[in-house]
Amino acid sequence: MSTYTVKFFARLREQTGTGSLEVPLEDAATLSALKAYLLAQYPQWQGALSGQLLTAVNQTMVSGDQTLKAGDEVAWFPPVTGG
Repeated sequence: MSTYTVKFFARLREQTGTGSLEVPLEDAATLSALKAYLLAQYPQWQGALSGQLLTAVNQTMVSGDQTLKAGDEVAWFPPVTGG
């Protein structure tokens, strides 16, 4: 079973009520599958995870769907974050 660390920043942290969580996945090997899994587990996060988000995998910005491997860290945050 693969495990991913998912992190939420800025308003996403407030909307989801968490800064990070460990997600065990067996069949979700892409970012879109990970997001679908999270929405199935936490339907109340629909508003937070919909729309335009920036994504980093292992602290590198990515665009589009990305293949994930065990141990990857996925971070989502809004396009504009305050400092």
